[in-house]
Amino acid sequence: MHQVTMHREVQPLSTAGMSTGDETLAAEVLELRAKNEQLSQALVSRAVIDQARGMAMVLAPCSSDRSWDLLVDVSQHSNVKLRDVAAALVATTKGQELPDAPRREWRRALRRLHASERR
Repeated sequence: MHQVTMHREVQPLSTAGMSTGDETLAAEVLELRAKNEQLSQALVSRAVIDQARGMAMVLAPCSSDRSWDLLVDVSQHSNVKLRDVAAALVATTKGQELPDAPRREWRRALRRLHASERR
């Protein structure tokens, strides 16, 4: 999985002997590097979440919007980040088992989904 570079790992910009304008520019560069890393991580997470949504659409079966709702529901009720729920679901395609809390909440979320559709 993609690893995020932390501020302390980024090559430091020396502020010794810099003017105020240079220090401001150096701070801006550090901020932009951090934002770039966050966006890179978001893109990786988004791809996994989209894969999990597709899996949910097949497993439920349900629409794309309902698959999103299912993943959010499982995430909230199991107290596991959405991207981690999605990654765990996608990992089941490689023989890994879904962890207990998300598995339990997945079943409950499916029951709630089907109960709401019967009304």
